[in-house]
Amino acid sequence: MNQYIRSVLLLAVICLAAILPAHAQVPGQPAPKKGTVIEILGADTLQIIEKDTINVTRFIGHARFKQGTTLFFCDSAIKNNKTNIVDAYGNVHINQADSVHIYGNYLNYDGNTRIAILRENARLTDGKVTITGPELQYDMNAKIGSYVKTGRLVNGKSVLTSDEGYYYTETKEMHFQRNVVLVDPEYTLSTDALLYNTETKIANIIAPTTINEGKRIMYATSGYYDTDKGYGNFGNRPTIEDSTGTLTADNIEMDKLTGFAYATGNMVYKDTVRKMSLLANHGTVNQKEKTLLATQKPLLIMEKGKDTMYLAADTLFTGVIRHGDSLSIPSVAGLKKEPVKEPLRAVKTIRPPREHIPIGISLINQGDSLARKQLDSVPGTIMMMAADSALAKTKDKLDSNRVKLVKMAQPPPVVMKDSLPGIKHHADSMALSAPKDTAEQRYILAYHHVRMFSDSLQGVADSVYYSTKDSIFRFFRDPVMWSNNTSQLSADTMLLFTKNQAADKVLMIKNAFIINEAGPEMYNQVKGNTITGYVLGESIDWMHVEGNAETINYVKDQGGAYMSVNKAQCGIINIFFKKGEVDKVVLIKDPEGTVYPFTQRPKDQLQLDNFHWDIKRKPKTKYELMQ
Repeated sequence: MNQYIRSVLLLAVICLAAILPAHAQVPGQPAPKKGTVIEILGADTLQIIEKDTINVTRFIGHARFKQGTTLFFCDSAIKNNKTNIVDAYGNVHINQADSVHIYGNYLNYDGNTRIAILRENARLTDGKVTITGPELQYDMNAKIGSYVKTGRLVNGKSVLTSDEGYYYTETKEMHFQRNVVLVDPEYTLSTDALLYNTETKIANIIAPTTINEGKRIMYATSGYYDTDKGYGNFGNRPTIEDSTGTLTADNIEMDKLTGFAYATGNMVYKDTVRKMSLLANHGTVNQKEKTLLATQKPLLIMEKGKDTMYLAADTLFTGVIRHGDSLSIPSVAGLKKEPVKEPLRAVKTIRPPREHIPIGISLINQGDSLARKQLDSVPGTIMMMAADSALAKTKDKLDSNRVKLVKMAQPPPVVMKDSLPGIKHHADSMALSAPKDTAEQRYILAYHHVRMFSDSLQGVADSVYYSTKDSIFRFFRDPVMWSNNTSQLSADTMLLFTKNQAADKVLMIKNAFIINEAGPEMYNQVKGNTITGYVLGESIDWMHVEGNAETINYVKDQGGAYMSVNKAQCGIINIFFKKGEVDKVVLIKDPEGTVYPFTQRPKDQLQLDNFHWDIKRKPKTKYELMQ
């Protein structure tokens, strides 16, 4: 038993003796890791210095070392044999497995942690990319190169600079931080943080980023951009900005090769020059042609003081009017184009003051002065002249002073395929000449179920064409407008002239019809071949009706009580409004009419042919257009 105890004690002493020297080798230092031994391959001169606690080896001239698959070259070096740290000087070159090469004039290398720090003309390359900086650090184990005192990466034609950078040589990914700038011959990218793959050349956006392409600037906070192919996909409401406007959406996808960009979710396009905005849930932008196709509840907003105009449709399209180009109407299906050989020609119209229109004509005997005075004193009286001689005297004055409607040469019809199958539109039969503008002129097309709203004017139609060149809205297929809250305007084609983005004039072409609600089931009506309405302030001031003009008018006395219903027809009618209601109607050229006492009015004859009160289609608020 005693012998067994002595054997156990002896074994314990042997184990303790083996442990103690191992700890005494390098006090306070971890044991060298397997594979961290630095081999000495050679040098011109070698000096070993051992004194007290110093144990170093000096290598002078063409020093060469090896650790695993990594080779080290330099002019001279000092190796601390206790700490396994090498300081190298002059023409330092590190070759890791023939894949990564690092250069510098000074190297501090820890053989235990395998971390190399290079200074003075430091450079790292893997054959495709080159990283330079005043100080580079390379982790041999993780194969990560980094700099924290500014650096520069060159990848083909692209140059990236930043305050900090981390290059993962195996995945070819670079993480840049602080003052990041990527310069390419075709764009400049700047941000505070960026992930960049040097092999795929894809930049991942992880911080607010600006991409400047010269004519366009893009702002993004998330997404990615293929710098080689020019393709990007950005989220979190990126913005594209150029000299004329900005485009913002929840997500924007862009392809530089095709020139197309796709905006999805709450898209907002703002024309900063003309204060117009286009909203939609989806937009397709052709950056080369400078066009925008908006779908999924698009809404056009034209700002003008308090009376902003809103226009909604199934589809909205906007493009650039180029000088000398023929007008092209895009097709909704595939954005095909139907060219028009001859551009629209604008002619100047003269807008006369309302006081120049002769109104002193009445359908009564000229000798009956008492009756004339009674009718003249009644607001809303229809005045006509039965005497042919008197009418002839006024004709010359009328021809020289009334509005001069200059008929232009008819342009070729604009064929709107896909949007208006089988229908040909004369896009214009009258237009105002527009002053020359150095800014880009644009046109806007609205397809199907068009609705328009402003405080002064509301309207609906199947399609609308608008041009910033002449500031005219052209309404096609069953257009109807409402003005002065009670007046309804309709025709086969309607043109709304604007000035400073406010309504200025309305031109109604073919089957023009005006209905004004006088009271319950009572309507003032005017129809003719062509009607021109002039806007003063935010209301219709007066209207000029020409060609087969007919009218039905309810007349009130000075107390506001209804007196009669007047029904008449003639060649020309002028209608004057006051406070939104008909104030006076003047019939010119071969007038004929009948006056019915109000209590004896024939109800079956109080509607002109093609009468249709369409108030249910009228947009009541701007919020209806946003739904």
